[in-house]
Amino acid sequence: MILWLNGTHGAGKTTTSALVQQLIPDSRVFDAEKVGETLMDIKPALPWTGNFQDWEPWRPLVVETARRVLEYTGGTLVMPMTVLVEQYWREISSGLDQHEIPVRHFVLHADQYTLRGRIEGDTDLGPSTFRLAYLEPYAEAARTWLHGEAEVVDTTHLTPAQAAQQIAEAVKA
Repeated sequence: MILWLNGTHGAGKTTTSALVQQLIPDSRVFDAEKVGETLMDIKPALPWTGNFQDWEPWRPLVVETARRVLEYTGGTLVMPMTVLVEQYWREISSGLDQHEIPVRHFVLHADQYTLRGRIEGDTDLGPSTFRLAYLEPYAEAARTWLHGEAEVVDTTHLTPAQAAQQIAEAVKA
């Protein structure tokens, strides 16, 4: 099984995924961003599009990597990864479905004010124009398709531990 934690930057995906992993027996965290980083390391570079998710190989490589890891280890993969383009989510979810891998898709949501404050106040990564640039695309995806495709966990007033507990309880129910 895959527990996909979606949502924009600042929603708490990375922190929450580590905590979910501790609550779900036989689970591992797999950050699909590492697949993108691998593609970014190709020399000479692939034509830059502004986001590695736009590169056609990224989506099937995420599916194949997740499939192979699950085949090797069994259990559950907790995958914190923002996917805001509906077509990309369809490619990934249908690819996983073709391999009969069940997916529980969660969106960690917070209001725009809270997200902006978290990004601007991030003491680890610092304020990031890259991360701030995704606030409006996230809001648009949430309005048009994303919240209809997932179980929404509003993290506006939750700690990461509370969000992780809510996800773990939903999975175990």
